[in-house]
Amino acid sequence: MRRLVVAVAALVGMVSLASPASAVPRLTLPPPTGSYPVGSTDLHLVDQARKDPWVPTGPRELMVSMFYPALLPVGPKRPYLTLAEAKMFLAGSGLPDIDPARVAGTRTSARVDTPPLPGKRALVVLSPGFNKPRTTLTGLAEDLASKGFVVAVIGHNYEAFGTGFPDGHVTDCVACGSDSKLLPPVRAADVSFVLDTLTRASSPWSRLIDRTRIGMTGHSIGGYSTPAAMVADQRIRAGADLDGRLWSPIPASGIDRPFLLLGRESEYTPAGPDTTWAANWPSLTGWKRWISVAAAVHPSFTDVGVLGEQLGLREPGALDGERGMQLTRAYVSAFFDKHLRGGRQPLLDGPVAANPEIKFWN
Repeated sequence: MRRLVVAVAALVGMVSLASPASAVPRLTLPPPTGSYPVGSTDLHLVDQARKDPWVPTGPRELMVSMFYPALLPVGPKRPYLTLAEAKMFLAGSGLPDIDPARVAGTRTSARVDTPPLPGKRALVVLSPGFNKPRTTLTGLAEDLASKGFVVAVIGHNYEAFGTGFPDGHVTDCVACGSDSKLLPPVRAADVSFVLDTLTRASSPWSRLIDRTRIGMTGHSIGGYSTPAAMVADQRIRAGADLDGRLWSPIPASGIDRPFLLLGRESEYTPAGPDTTWAANWPSLTGWKRWISVAAAVHPSFTDVGVLGEQLGLREPGALDGERGMQLTRAYVSAFFDKHLRGGRQPLLDGPVAANPEIKFWN
């Protein structure tokens, strides 16, 4: 008996000694709020008809992450980043002291390559902010998929710190430092290529995507690129800009399809520092909403707000990271449900008591 007590005491001591390392909490994205389990897979797409604008020695190559409502919640959870991608992302973001393994191991909800739920569904294309990997929109993508949308998150090659490819090589942000006005035409061409690829009859995705119900949104430069993509490609029936300045004016012909402007109150109000939303507002001639979020900061509309807070990097006075994601998910999914699926969404009609951070400016 004494030997057993000693052995148990020694084991407890070992656990106690190991506890500081094991006590580091795992980074976690909030679970999606819809009723469907979520599946995901990555696509490596090559546009042989187009030279890469940033490294023109070869064709334009893209990594695209697909999210979709799944038949069952089976299979391994989706990895957030590879270790190499996380290292490059943190170094490029000026955060080299954060453990890249911790960021790479962020807990997600989507299951890798699990069978999709049969039937054609609306498609939403997501475009990340400049220098940010596509994975920073995972929280929004998972939520949309859990509500019945198919989602394509585009990794615009050489425009992010850390884009990994199936052969193991990882590309850096070659475009960083370039004039931001050069990006929307590139991203618009990327979006059209992805739509062509996903909806062609030979693609397995054509059995899951209703090509008459396609929307697009993005964060920062991705949001700024959404009007350019809509002008270039009439297949995009509805678009949203998440906290992205509209540096290039919308053409005089305007955009007559539904559009949502969703941004931080400190920047995007009619009397705020940004003047580009007000200048382009008259050119949005279809259904439109201009909504600001009090106390939001630029990362509040992406995973960066949630994960940064878990890493102790929350800006003083900034909106809680999970609350920022909650509001982004609610208003973006309401917008696409209304305009791609004909859903009734009173959330878009005006302020509600449950969301005091939200203000409407139209």
